[in-house]
Amino acid sequence: MSTSTLAQSVLGRRITVTVAEIFCIIGTLVGVGVLGGPEVQQAAGGALAADATYIAPAVGAFSIWTPIYLGLAAYTIWQWFGIGDTVRHREIGWLAAATMVLNALWLLVVRAGWLWISVLVIVALVLTLGVLMGRLTRHPARSRLDQVITDGTFGLYLGWVSVATCANIAATLVDAGWSPAKPLIEIITVAVLAVAAAIGLMYVRALGPRVGVAFALAWGLTWIAVGRLTVLPESVIVGVAAALAAVVIVGANLLASRSTRHLASERLA
Repeated sequence: MSTSTLAQSVLGRRITVTVAEIFCIIGTLVGVGVLGGPEVQQAAGGALAADATYIAPAVGAFSIWTPIYLGLAAYTIWQWFGIGDTVRHREIGWLAAATMVLNALWLLVVRAGWLWISVLVIVALVLTLGVLMGRLTRHPARSRLDQVITDGTFGLYLGWVSVATCANIAATLVDAGWSPAKPLIEIITVAVLAVAAAIGLMYVRALGPRVGVAFALAWGLTWIAVGRLTVLPESVIVGVAAALAAVVIVGANLLASRSTRHLASERLA
């Protein structure tokens, strides 16, 4: 690839990421009701409200979007300043833009009440984020700042959307009329939480210890626990299971981090 062609490719990718970020901001403003209409939790008949299903996180969980959105804005600016032509940013730029578009699209689809379509969108989002994080793992950051802005932002993004995907699917099924009575619904929810913990362990295996991913997963699971212990529908069993899943994910990341440091020290010895 010639120098001029590479420069055009980098510029095109930077512009695409920036446009996607603008679209994401507009979609978010619509989704949270700033530009009129109900918030996401009140849209679609309240299907995604904190008390709609046994796996819905309590309201406080959604504050994690603040650092994620700030991180996406920081990444959009960061990719303009000399790092957009590195291998890692060539590998993730288009995927990063796609995640922003999918995020906004999810909000708009939910506002329209199309829950089954929202499931397809959020699954596409979590898969895209998974591929993106895999590429970041193959091409480590050259600076601490890049690691914080890029790996940290998309790590939080992946962890939170993984939990949100479970909640989205559950909300869609309940809205469609599938709502088993206790104790079956509690057993099913605990099984889903076990799957969420397994996904967290899979991330550790595939991506190594990732503070952002582990924190966001544990954050979402903890707020599910808070919801089931304090908000209807209450369930001690589900609340405890969610808390245990969070502990398992954090513990696995700590063990992986310790193992990584030990291997590094052995190489230096």
